[in-house]
Amino acid sequence: MKRIFILLIISFLVLFACVNQRPYDIILFNGTIIDGTGKSGMDGSIGVLDGKMYLLPKNTTAKSNQIINVENLVIAPGFVDVHNHTERALINSESNLNEAFIRQGVTTILGGPDGSLGPNGIQKLIGAMNDNGAGTNVATYVGHNAIRRDVMKDDYKRYSTEKELDEMRKMVQEGMKMGAVGFSTGLMYNPGNYASKAEVIALAKEVEPYGGIYDSHVRNPVHDLIGSDREVIEVSNAAGIGGKIGHLKSVGLHNAGKIKEVIALVDSARDAGLNIVSDQYPYDGAATARLARIFIIPKNIVPTDFPEVDDNAFEERSISILKNLLKNKEDREQIRIVSENGEEGSFAWLKATGYTSMRITHSQDFPELIGIYLSQLAEQKNQKPFDAISELLLKADNPIYITLGAIKEKEVQDLLVQPWNMVASDGAYSLPGDKGGHPRSTGTFPRVLGHYVRELQILSLEEAIRKMTSFPADFIGLEARGRIANGLPADIAVFNPETIIDKSTFVEPNYFSEGVIHVLVNGQLVLFEEEITGKKPGIFLKKQ
Repeated sequence: MKRIFILLIISFLVLFACVNQRPYDIILFNGTIIDGTGKSGMDGSIGVLDGKMYLLPKNTTAKSNQIINVENLVIAPGFVDVHNHTERALINSESNLNEAFIRQGVTTILGGPDGSLGPNGIQKLIGAMNDNGAGTNVATYVGHNAIRRDVMKDDYKRYSTEKELDEMRKMVQEGMKMGAVGFSTGLMYNPGNYASKAEVIALAKEVEPYGGIYDSHVRNPVHDLIGSDREVIEVSNAAGIGGKIGHLKSVGLHNAGKIKEVIALVDSARDAGLNIVSDQYPYDGAATARLARIFIIPKNIVPTDFPEVDDNAFEERSISILKNLLKNKEDREQIRIVSENGEEGSFAWLKATGYTSMRITHSQDFPELIGIYLSQLAEQKNQKPFDAISELLLKADNPIYITLGAIKEKEVQDLLVQPWNMVASDGAYSLPGDKGGHPRSTGTFPRVLGHYVRELQILSLEEAIRKMTSFPADFIGLEARGRIANGLPADIAVFNPETIIDKSTFVEPNYFSEGVIHVLVNGQLVLFEEEITGKKPGIFLKKQ
């Protein structure tokens, strides 16, 4: 046995020597290497050959076809975004550069959170990646909502039958065989919000033989924060797998201070031996929308000419029709009922989060209202909340924007420093000039490194990078990513620690971040001297 071990060591040294006889494709020369494990940085260089990385000493004399001086810059593993929605855009060759995330230093995104991607969607994604590549690597969850919709069709407002559950089990298995890293749910949304906990546990158990994990957009994060987070722990424990609370936050005035209870809940689970973690985007507001988007017009009074719109657009003609209806007392009352309760029990933002969770982020007509919660607006006006927002909408000539889930900044910071909490964006495809969106899509990772590390100093640089690299990569089972080490795929982010920062705001959410200088994906430069190269070396990553 000892002889075999010695022979392996000799073989490795011979191989390494042979590697060093060839010029490297790229050398990142004389930077500060932070390897992603939480260890202190060290001075050195990185050689890249055939898509792999190799540690070199400072002032190396190794030869290379391209030497890039990175003095005074940090060489880090490419960031791993474990809650990302850009896989929808990466399927299309016209939008698969994923520039907004490359410019943040992200080299791998994990798509299909919130239960959004079933086996058919995964197969489509794999085919697109094989045909066209992408700017970033992509891994994925297999998702509950997509599977439940495929099996139960429109008849989903009930518990599943045993036959339906068996069909869903097979689809979870199918997704895992394709390489998914685990099972995700979006229990706040249709159709997953009609599923029992027993159904979720039964499906989560199907990923255990594959080493998968459980990720959840929890069931009722605004009105039952603790109970919803506890459900993640219960599902993970029953299934015998690690569990992640997706984009954890304490939303709303009524939940102020409760993040400490969540922290205690997770600490207790971990002390009991459970692998429970969370991810977080570093902003004090969740999804954003025009105020008009939280109004739902009942089917029985929807005009025949009311235009169909998606979540990112609300045509002026639609708002004009809505305003006319709100002027009528009877119509307004019908709109209130479905807006606050959902139509026939379906999802509605006011039902899901409520007036105490929504804060005004922008109003050209009423700038004095920025920062005011809708519940506070009603108190100021001495009106019922729905009447207050209806009157506000009627008076406004320009769009009013709100965050659908406001968070206290102190609670953002209290969670960010927890060692079991990782950084993720919950972001979507974004380009400058796009309308709507959230600054997390363009700013998450530089915001942590610039604002919370450099400016506020609540995290060390090494710990922040660990939360973006080895920690998420190890948890989801992509151990070859998320660290700087000899022979691993060369996913690397090079940034200036003195200038890295996010530039987007809730008002203008689509400005690219600054301070990331070079990014390599599988050994190829996708960002060079802060310019996109147009290369698409990203691949589909399967659970290892």
